[in-house]
Order: sequence, then structure tokens, then C-alpha cells
Amino acid sequence: MHPVLATFLQNPNFLDVLYILAFSLFIQGLRGLAGPTTAVRGNRIAAVGMAIAVIATLLNPSEGNWGLIVLGLLLGTAVGVPAARNVRMTAMPQMVALFNGVGGGAVFLISWAEFRLTKGYANAATYVAIFSLFAAIVGSVSFWGSNIAFGKLQEIIPGRPISLGAAQQAVNLGLLALAVAAAVDIASGDHSQGIFIGMLVCAALLGNAVVLPIGGADMPVVISLLNAFTGLSAAATGIALNNTALIVAGMIVGASGSILTNLMATAMNRSIPAIVAGGFGGGGAVAGAAGAGEHAGTVRSTSAADAAIQLAYASRVVIVPGYGMAVAQAQHKIWELCQLLLDHGVTVKFAIHPVAGRMPGHMNVLLAEAGVPYDLIADLDEINAEFETADVALIIGANDVVNPVARTDKSSPIYGMPILNADKAKNVIVIKRGKGAGFSGIENALFYLDNTRMLYGDAQKAAAELIQAVKAVG
Repeated sequence: MHPVLATFLQNPNFLDVLYILAFSLFIQGLRGLAGPTTAVRGNRIAAVGMAIAVIATLLNPSEGNWGLIVLGLLLGTAVGVPAARNVRMTAMPQMVALFNGVGGGAVFLISWAEFRLTKGYANAATYVAIFSLFAAIVGSVSFWGSNIAFGKLQEIIPGRPISLGAAQQAVNLGLLALAVAAAVDIASGDHSQGIFIGMLVCAALLGNAVVLPIGGADMPVVISLLNAFTGLSAAATGIALNNTALIVAGMIVGASGSILTNLMATAMNRSIPAIVAGGFGGGGAVAGAAGAGEHAGTVRSTSAADAAIQLAYASRVVIVPGYGMAVAQAQHKIWELCQLLLDHGVTVKFAIHPVAGRMPGHMNVLLAEAGVPYDLIADLDEINAEFETADVALIIGANDVVNPVARTDKSSPIYGMPILNADKAKNVIVIKRGKGAGFSGIENALFYLDNTRMLYGDAQKAAAELIQAVKAVG
């Protein structure tokens, strides 16, 4: 490379301009992710911004050891690209949890490397030690917690809460206190690598201990919270390393993740501390789980033929997708059924609850994959008023997000949670695999109402039967 060109490319002012351009693209890309019609473009814009930030960092004259850098890039590309391309939409929550965990793992390893490089921060400013230690603890919690979230979503470990009971919070506080005490000791001048490793071990145990007691019903919020943790730890690492890209990108991830976590918690009418306390969801027994239907009547089943007649002769149908649709990969069949109904002159809309599925936007992603137009998809606030005028509410594998006890039973753990008002439709058809409770472990009173009929079976198979039956109606 020509010396003049090399000097220009490595000029601090030029690198600052590249970083500013990258950050502008980050923000513009994030804005694009706010809507389904602009999400793909937003993702690409943010990716270009990240590429510019990486290039700017590599141009820094202080960077070296190019062999390891190239090896890391090659390994990351070889693992990340095939994984992202081959993952099924139904497994996207697991992929998000895993990739988020990798970010936290990278942060605590960088902090460890910085500790070794500076001989226990002996030759580093105090602020470098403080931010690096913060990043190590939070990154480790995020890494191990995300692995547990992945395991629960992938059903490698039980989705139900796994805890030490009343002692769980004391254990969590004890592990946090030990990790913080070790960090304070190191920041005060102790250069022992054993203390640093002990701090990482306490943070790792804390990450496991915090997420294991959290049930599957709260998992969307947990994924968002861990994502915020990873962003904050990356920003702290950026301060310690004086890396502008890490600071800004980490703060964007941390801030957006925190906002999303709060929105998700609000959608469930649960506080974040209550979610972190765990013990709710995943099929475990919780207070109010049993006997919800004891005095509510009898569950009535229906056939595909009878359900098809109701759907084909309806004026307005609202479809409520849930995790059962995702598990059965039935989104394409449901869209085919929707097209048939539209051809019959039926007005059809899809109703999406903020926490339907296993992560924010899970149902939207599945419906987009099937080709459902965006104008047929409505969120809770938009659609709830329309249930009263709907002839049929067709529920596919959704449970807790349509449970009317959230409005009526003050003793229920989900009381006060905003739900989709499917029970207010003239008729309700529920496609469900079996008679078990939802992911929160709470029996659904909707199934016992006089206007509800249950169509038991795998969602994809049931949808295929409905398609044939609607075609037979003519």
C-alpha cells in the first residue's frame, strides 16, 4: 500500500468519520426494524454499518496479530452463516438466545484477556479495571443464562421452573455478592488470577441460577433481558478498550433491549423483578393452575367438517396463531386456509399477541415466511375491538394469551395480563394438540365456554383437514 494512502486510512480523523457513518447506519437500520415492510432493508443497512465499523477498527494502527484476527473471522463466518441460513423459523428463538450468549461469552473472554495483558490491571487506569470487571460479570451472566434459555427452548432441559425453592433468591444474592466482592478486591489492587477466575465462576453460576427457575411463559422477556445485558457488557468493554464502535453499538443494544424488556413485561402485566424471581410457566404447577374449569361447564369438541361450515359461511373470521402453530410448522397451511376463506368472501385477519410464541415477533416472522400480507396482521390493541363483531375466532395453538381468567379471576397468576378477547367472538374454534394446560401451567377457561369448540390434533394436520372440508362446502 502506498505510504500516503496508508497514512490517510489510518488517520484518527478519518477513522472517526467511518465510526460516525457506521453509527448513523446502526440507528437508521434500527428504525427500519420497527415495521415489517422495512425490516429486511433495516437489517441490511445495519449490517453495512457493522461492516464499516469492523473495517474502521481493523484500520487502527494499534491492531496487530493479523493471523488470529483472520482465523477468528473465518471461523465465525464458517459457523455463523450456515447456522443462520439453515435454521428453521420455528427454531429462531433458540438461535437468538444462542447468538446472544456468544456475544456475552466474547465479552467476558476479552475482559479476561485484558486482565492478563495488564498483569491484573497493574498498568491500567482505575476506570479500565472497573469497566472491564463489570463487563466480565455481566457478560458471564448473559452467556450462561442464554445457554440455559437455549436449552429450555430446545427442550434439552425441562421448560418448567427448576429452583431451590425459598432458598433460591438467597443463593442468587450470595453469588452476586461474591462476584462483586471479588471485583472490588481486584479493582483495589489484588492481581490474583485465581480471584478473577473465581469471580467468573460465581457469575457463571449466577447466570444459571437466575434463568433455571424461570418458566417458559416468561422466556420471551428473559431473552430480551439477556440481550440487554450483553449490550451493556459490550459497551463497558468498549470503554475499557477505548473502542468507540463497541461503546456505541453496545449502548444501542443495551438501550433497545431494556426498552423491549419493559414493553414485554408490560404486555404480561408482570414486573421484571417478579419475572427474574421465576417460578412461573413451563408446565409446572402454580397457584391457580388446577381446577379452572371445574365449574365452568364441559369441553365440547367438533369435527373438521363442522368447523369448515362455520368458517365458510362466516362474514368475519379472526385467526389467533400461537406456539402450537410454530411447533407444527402449520403457517403455510393456515395461510392456504385463509386464502380459501377470502375467496369465499370472508373477511379474515390475524391477531398477534406481543408474547405469543417464544420471542418478540415470533408469530409475525412465521406468517411473513408463509407469505401472509402485512395488512392482514394486527396487534392486540388494533384487533381486540373487532372480536365482538367476528363470527368465528380460530385459535391455532395459542393458550395463555386468550385465557379470560386474566380479566376475571383475581387469584390467577395471569390476572391483569392484557389478552386477546377471543372469547367475545360469536363462535370460537380452538385447534389444540391435547387437553393439557398452557405453557404457564394454567388451565384455560375459554375452552369451557358455550361458544367454544375444540378441534384436537396437530395444527398442520387439522389445517389440512379444514382446507379439504372448506373446498367440499363449495
